[in-house]
Amino acid sequence: MHEAIRRRRRIFLALNAVTLASFTAMMLGLIIGGGMTISEWLIGVCFLLTIPYVVLGFWNSAIGLWLLHRRPDVIHSMPGVAEILDPTPPPLLDCRVVLILTLRNEPPAPIFERLERMRASLLATGQLGRFCFTVLSDSDKPDILEAETAAFSGFLAHRTEDEPPPLHRHRPHNTGYKAGNIAEFLEVRGFEFDYFVPLDSDSLIAGGTLIRMVAAMQRHPEIGILQSLVVGMPSSSRFTRVFQFGMRHGMRVFTTGAAWWTADCGSYWGHNAVVRLAPFHQHCRLPQLPGSPPFGGAVLSHDQLEAVFIRRAGFEVRVIPVESDSFEINPPTLLDFIRRELRWTQGNMQYFRFLGAPDLKPVSRIQLCIAIGMYLAQAAWILMIAVSCIGSMIGNFRFQDLTLGMTLFVGVFVLSVAPKFFGAMDVWLSRGGPTRYGGLGVFSLSVLVELVASTLMAPIVAMSVTLFLIGLLFGKSVYWGGQNRDRLGVAWHTAARALAPHTLAGLALATAFWQLGGLTAVLWGLPIITGWVLAIPYTVFSAGPAATRRRLFCIPEEVQTPAVLITSRRDGPMASAGPSAQRP
Repeated sequence: MHEAIRRRRRIFLALNAVTLASFTAMMLGLIIGGGMTISEWLIGVCFLLTIPYVVLGFWNSAIGLWLLHRRPDVIHSMPGVAEILDPTPPPLLDCRVVLILTLRNEPPAPIFERLERMRASLLATGQLGRFCFTVLSDSDKPDILEAETAAFSGFLAHRTEDEPPPLHRHRPHNTGYKAGNIAEFLEVRGFEFDYFVPLDSDSLIAGGTLIRMVAAMQRHPEIGILQSLVVGMPSSSRFTRVFQFGMRHGMRVFTTGAAWWTADCGSYWGHNAVVRLAPFHQHCRLPQLPGSPPFGGAVLSHDQLEAVFIRRAGFEVRVIPVESDSFEINPPTLLDFIRRELRWTQGNMQYFRFLGAPDLKPVSRIQLCIAIGMYLAQAAWILMIAVSCIGSMIGNFRFQDLTLGMTLFVGVFVLSVAPKFFGAMDVWLSRGGPTRYGGLGVFSLSVLVELVASTLMAPIVAMSVTLFLIGLLFGKSVYWGGQNRDRLGVAWHTAARALAPHTLAGLALATAFWQLGGLTAVLWGLPIITGWVLAIPYTVFSAGPAATRRRLFCIPEEVQTPAVLITSRRDGPMASAGPSAQRP
């Protein structure tokens, strides 16, 4: 098996290396002819920082599509997949599992409602007694704390006879953030359990899925973390519907391809996973970084570090690239999505401190580099645009070969959108695939509209990440607070305050392109220009409720709703965010 994994990694490395070499040669041929200017040198460097992640995404998705439709046996042989796909009733467990939900300053009612759903789902399996619900709170707002206490009391009152007593703990200080909270709990109560399941406040996992994942861990003692593929719950937010529709069909092929070559060094997203408690507690305690934030202090992005640490200890990290009843809630507005991205940006920049950590697996170091580079690449892309415009204006940048330049542009564009196309192909080629998304016509139209929407969104997010990275150099740091999970609506003044720099950049870029090449140049830059110029109205419009009578961006759970999303023991049908959840 180990030789097979090494062979996969050599194939993946070769595919990426050949593709990168081809595009690098084209770029060098474009800018070197007649001597390389400073502008062209900077553009070349930015291109080399940007293109690896485009190529990586292309080959992950291409391999995933090939596996899904030509070699499904390879997928079924991955640890955990057989258990998840097993149509028979879940096996009986003989272990103790603690479900750990961490929260901070978020309205508790919908959170505990989801816990009630999980409890009812586990009760239906007859194995609720194996699972202990634990809520770890870092909230520091008095009204939220009072509501949390009341919500937990109600949850405790509905405890069944065979269920272990649910636990609730509040810390006055959020030392170490989520990872620190879990670490403190494991220090005190960890010896009571064999596994733990980390839950975010928006997590929801069906009982059968939980039991099958734990059973897979019992069957594979070499696995330290078993991560499920997490999908978004149905939403009425325009932004969320478009975003998670693209993620839904795209992530299946991408994650399948990534799981094929990362294998025992898989990804960990910090929630909706089963973790072997003893080795995690022993080997995955995160250090307090020297210095102050943003690069020092507590680690923000804990998940991938915990994965590489438990792998260093000799335990595998595996991803199940199969959709199951494991859910999360995606951000309801573009501004909430950007806030989450910026928190991850700062956290991933802290990974620089760990690249030289001793005894890490080579793939683990590559994963840390990828986690850092995926955000630096966005800044490099913005810088490349700026240098191109400025260099052209001062005569320091000129294309030497128009045909080669167009070939490079088209090639990069194709690589960028290919993962979305591969995801759509997976649905089109799967038996009954389009039907799960509302029908062939609706699905195909949704794919095209989502491609346009994501093309508009990409430069907005990239500009936000770039400005934030610049701020990090001057000590700017994010605040770890509660996240908006369901409130719809963004006021015009709020969007304008956050995105005015994007609008100004779009107008400046349009002016520069017009001066450099007239209408033709503007048309070529239209995807970027449009995204920036329309950033404010796009954000406001997409934050509103979608028209429920239309089936665009339909996801499978809206066609055939899983039981865990239909009813809870107390509250009846699950309500997604809708007009009643809008801000006044």
